[in-house]
Amino acid sequence: MPAFRFEAIDAAGKAQKGVLDADSARGARTQLRTQGLTPLVVEPAATRTRGERNQRLSLGRRLSQREQAILTRQLASLLIAGLPLDEALSVLTEQSERDYIRELMASIRAEVLGGHSLANALSQHPRDFPEIYRALVSAGEHTGKLGLVLSRLADYIEQRNALKQKIVLAFTYPAVVTIIAFGIVTFLLSYVVPQVVNVFASTKQQLPFLTIMMMALSSFVRNWWWAMLIALVVVIYVVRSVLAQPGPRLTFDRWLLTAPLFGKLVRGYNTVRFASTLGILTAAGVPILRALQAASETLSNKAMRLNIDDAIVRVREGTSLSRALGNTKTFPPVLVHLIRSGEATGDVTTMLDRAAEGEARELERRTMFLTSLLEPLLILAMGGVVLVIVLAVMMPIIELNNLVQ
Repeated sequence: MPAFRFEAIDAAGKAQKGVLDADSARGARTQLRTQGLTPLVVEPAATRTRGERNQRLSLGRRLSQREQAILTRQLASLLIAGLPLDEALSVLTEQSERDYIRELMASIRAEVLGGHSLANALSQHPRDFPEIYRALVSAGEHTGKLGLVLSRLADYIEQRNALKQKIVLAFTYPAVVTIIAFGIVTFLLSYVVPQVVNVFASTKQQLPFLTIMMMALSSFVRNWWWAMLIALVVVIYVVRSVLAQPGPRLTFDRWLLTAPLFGKLVRGYNTVRFASTLGILTAAGVPILRALQAASETLSNKAMRLNIDDAIVRVREGTSLSRALGNTKTFPPVLVHLIRSGEATGDVTTMLDRAAEGEARELERRTMFLTSLLEPLLILAMGGVVLVIVLAVMMPIIELNNLVQ
């Protein structure tokens, strides 16, 4: 049954749009009137050109990782339950609450009804479905196990999101402490210090050096806070602009891999993403060169991605995967050894999954260690700054008390 895209208004005069199945355009209009809608536009979903559909969708927000995982899981469940692909996509279109997702699913369904494969339909929306996603879907279609492949892909996306969420939550507390500390120090310098110290300044007594310095700093903050804010915005803009350039970004990412404390964290996070991505791709039967390319695109570190590109060249020339990755000196030795073991036993996928699980546990351990180290350091730093401010305020009081005695 063909699909029709419609635009209509309800009894309250509110615009409605979507996709429905009907024998003809006339039947689609009848369905809309039955639902209490007044049809304005009814046309076959496939009549829009790809360019028109993509241009419209490019104006909306992209899928969030959570939405991507939910859609993938739902599509996998529907296909495993035996629904044809076009009907499964129709179900997703009807139940989607956000307009962007509804139009995205309708666009993909229109491509499928037009004779394109699902992977080809997804390739028209690279913002929402990256290379790894499309490669797995293509492999699932070729093997006839699209539902199972999508189910494992949903597991992969959920695990990746869970790992990212754990890292973000681990650093949330130190970030909140830093913001609160900055707010307290700003309040003390801009309000408390001037109120207290000015009382002693009017007595013409000689103030301690620390108090004089704190008064000068307080005056600077109160008079030039706007300049400091502008300078902060300019610095952030300049840094982001510089890091947007390939050369500086590559230099920064190389330094980041060797940075104290954070270097191993960055390397571990990218290792987990690479190993888990490569594992799911090889398990689905994706050719190794395409799998390596797709796994490389999941890396956030440009230096590591460049090394993977070198490894791809070596693998294309006939070098084994373990040796090619080992020559990059990018990944932990345990990953290289596990891949070498998998090559010897003919089960690289299992070894990649095992390496990803091990590195994920190590990454969580390092994250917990780093946050447990940062928390007391931040508290000590905050306490030290507040102590200096309190001393600057109390020293004139102590000296005045000594003079009175």
